[in-house]
Amino acid sequence: MITDSTMGEEVLRTNLTQFLLVLAVSLSVATLPQIFSWFRQIPYTLLLVIVGLGLAFADIRLVNLSPELILLIFLPPLLFEAAWNLKWSDLKRDLLPICLYAVLGVVISIVGVAIGLNQFAGLSLSTALLIGASLSATDPVSVTALFRELGVPNRLTTLMEGESLFNDGMAVVAFTFLVGLPLGNAELGLQPILVQLFAVVGIGVAVGGLIGFGISYVTQRFDLPLVEQSLTLVAAYGTYLIVEDLGGSGVIGVVTTGLILGNFGSRIGMNPRTRLIVSEFWEFIAFFVNSIVFLLIGDQVRYASLEENITIIGVTLGAMMLMRAIAILLLSKLSNILQASKIPLPEQTVLWWGGLRGSVSIALALSVPTLVQEREKIIATVFGVVLFTLLFQGLTTKPLLQKLNLLGDLPLRQHYVELISRQTALNRVLQYLAQVNDRPGIEPEFYRYQETLVKEEIKHLEAEIDSLHNEYPNLQSFTNEQLKMELLAVEANTYAEFVRSGWLNRELSPFLHEAHDTQQPPIEN
Repeated sequence: MITDSTMGEEVLRTNLTQFLLVLAVSLSVATLPQIFSWFRQIPYTLLLVIVGLGLAFADIRLVNLSPELILLIFLPPLLFEAAWNLKWSDLKRDLLPICLYAVLGVVISIVGVAIGLNQFAGLSLSTALLIGASLSATDPVSVTALFRELGVPNRLTTLMEGESLFNDGMAVVAFTFLVGLPLGNAELGLQPILVQLFAVVGIGVAVGGLIGFGISYVTQRFDLPLVEQSLTLVAAYGTYLIVEDLGGSGVIGVVTTGLILGNFGSRIGMNPRTRLIVSEFWEFIAFFVNSIVFLLIGDQVRYASLEENITIIGVTLGAMMLMRAIAILLLSKLSNILQASKIPLPEQTVLWWGGLRGSVSIALALSVPTLVQEREKIIATVFGVVLFTLLFQGLTTKPLLQKLNLLGDLPLRQHYVELISRQTALNRVLQYLAQVNDRPGIEPEFYRYQETLVKEEIKHLEAEIDSLHNEYPNLQSFTNEQLKMELLAVEANTYAEFVRSGWLNRELSPFLHEAHDTQQPPIEN
């Protein structure tokens, strides 16, 4: 008994040491862009993969990466955070193309990759289908982070994230069915596939909806930010576990719960301060989990295995990229026919090139049963393709956006806001100087010198701001939008204070928001 207890403590200590080592390396990588400015050109997640590859080359293995670790520990919070921040209004506008990409796109990808591997690489059809299913889930974390940094149009981010959220579930469902083929546990046919698809998706949506709406109405009963924050964490993991136990798709369940809590529960059951706390909490969780996952993806690479299967990796890449292009072009054309909101060719190009593969693909490949004869070949192929998409496609997305003129004006807006902030601060300094003009002990000459310095700097800032206004007239509308958001925040926070003090028993909708919406003409796409 004592021996078992001692062994358990030793295992726990070893696991804790490995976890702290991974975390220390990840956080060290996070500081590199602050020390060396050149590293700022590389998205943080891709930098982690590169460092992981360096550790793998030196044969330093931080921890063994198991599929259960990714799917159970890492996947639920990543899915929930993305769904929490995805606005239903944006999703609803592009629900048709997103569903087309996530459903038909997955089918096209699996079939195309499987045929390519079967015909040109000589793999058995069952093995080829497993590789296709593993690589059918997109993971554009690095790309969407780059989108936000560069101010890329919000619709492109919504399309990319929406497709990723839903095709994760489709990929897991397809893989679960296809993994039974080489073991003789499944029959390849349209009817059994559709029955299983509707069953796992239906269970996921039903349980996710029940948990999401249940927590939404429960949080109406109290105002305890830390409890509500904890409930969202429990919801993410609890939904995944319950749905999986019931035979459904945990991925679909978590996405459903996150969408409901982010768009409905956070509005009816949380005041603005709590919503901010919960959003910041999930931003931290996403950063924390991604820091570990992407480092471990690079660290788990076996270079010898990649070299042995380089031909298969090349064929898989070619087939996958070709099928991705066909799927995006055909399904976008279909979407453009069926709905008024069009997806232009430059955005389609970015959707094609930005369809990176990541942690879900790795987890699915690692979960192939050991009884499957070509398991190591499947894992090596998936790792090779994932690394190519993360490094080559991930690092070339920014030049592609520049070439297609899809870069937003976020850097310009940030510079403009900094100028306005400095002007406001210096005006306050000038006001303060006027108040201390008669303070005893201050020499008039020193006072005038300080006043002149401040006025000259304000004059310089005003000239630079006027120059930006003349060169970029749209900045004026940005300033108006910023003021509108500030007014909305003041109004919403006032309602929240009234609810907490007992003046109101429920939060009111911001009047300014409603008034603004009624005055704006509808936007035509």
